[in-house]
Parts: sequence; structure tokens; C-alpha cells
Amino acid sequence: QVQLVESGGGDVQPGKSLPLSCAASGSIFSISDMGWFRQASGKQRELVASITSGGATAYADSVKGRFTISRDNAKNSVYLQMNSLKPEDTAVYYCYARAKQGWSYAWSDYWGQGTQVTVSS
Repeated sequence: QVQLVESGGGDVQPGKSLPLSCAASGSIFSISDMGWFRQASGKQRELVASITSGGATAYADSVKGRFTISRDNAKNSVYLQMNSLKPEDTAVYYCYARAKQGWSYAWSDYWGQGTQVTVSS
């Protein structure tokens, strides 16, 4: 099995920054895409940012220019640097990884438990 553990959430004032981290562990043969989703209260989960194993990135329009995603393949980790935070960024943030546990295994999506980010003055 593959486990993802997030860290770094919390309360922050508008305009401030907050970093998120996520580390994958367990029976990992390979990881392709990693990224972050978020889900605000009463809303559907949405993609925030993603990054391929080669470093190609994609962002939701709402966070472009403010958030930066990165990863460390050697540590099976993905990071999200959130700058210029807005109240509408308030949500539970989930990291995900598309991984396989062996060369003959199928790719599967794995999720972290989520970390709350609250942006408020």
C-alpha cells in the first residue's frame, strides 16, 4: 500500500504565504503525476496544481502566479508554496500521487488525509 502524509496547513492572514508538503511512503515502485486538490465547504473538490515526474506543471487559473508546485523524486514528495493567499483559498487541501507498487501493477491514485488551510483576517 501507498500512504501520503500532508503537513503545513493552518490559519493565515490574507496576503501571507503558507507552504504545504506531502510525502509518499510504503510499497512504491514508481510515481508519475503528483499534485494538490482542494475542497472548500459546500463545494466540489478541484485541482489546484499538478506536476509530472519530469517536472511539467499545471495550475488552476485561480492560483496561477500565486502558487508554485514542486517535487523531489528522490524523496517521493510534492510541495505547494502558496503566496498572496486570499480568503477564497480557504479549503481542505489534499495531495495525490499516481503510483504503482510493482512493474506489473496498474497505476493507481492515492490520496492524503487532507490539511485545512484557512485564510482570514
